[in-house]
Amino acid sequence: METLRKLRDSLIEGEVEEVKRYTRQALDEGIPAKTILDQGLVAGMDVVGVKFREGEYFLPEVLLCAKAMHAGLDILKPLLAGEGEKSVGTIVLGTVKGDLHDIGKRIVKAMLEGAGYEVIDIGVDVDAEKFVESVKKYKPLVLGMSALLTTTMRYMKTVIDALQDEGIRDKVKIIVGGAPVNEEFAKLIGADGYAPNASEAVDLVRRLIAA
Repeated sequence: METLRKLRDSLIEGEVEEVKRYTRQALDEGIPAKTILDQGLVAGMDVVGVKFREGEYFLPEVLLCAKAMHAGLDILKPLLAGEGEKSVGTIVLGTVKGDLHDIGKRIVKAMLEGAGYEVIDIGVDVDAEKFVESVKKYKPLVLGMSALLTTTMRYMKTVIDALQDEGIRDKVKIIVGGAPVNEEFAKLIGADGYAPNASEAVDLVRRLIAA
């Protein structure tokens, strides 16, 4: 469908007003909101993810595309609710205690939302108690933790231990990321997976949920 192609391409270029225009045009043409979401917005963000992974796009481009995606999503949300459409799952994200960095987390959030997930961002400098409370409250499929400092990344193990003590560790998949984190560290602390960037985080979440 030509309108969906134009919508997807406008999102890839981060053209907010064009995304709004083509979203409304697609609705006027009688295209279901779910189809517009999947073949327009989500398809566009998938391309953005590839460009980011390959170094063609950087933080400003990704955030602009995410802004465009949200502009289209805001138009579709009332209709998606009317169609009984739900998110494909809930994800909780947080930066661990002692760490105030959140740029990487923001990109991950944008990419996950673009893939159709409901993302609850519980902020930065998050202690184990708040992580535990969030897992109990939101019942996410996946909990994502980030850290940018070697001194704070160790706190991820504290969070996992706290979830274990509360008897809810096996209720949620845990992924970790951030500059000092790697696959070996993720396995060492008992996480379910590690992603080096936002687009691979989306792929990881999809694999974990499918499994």
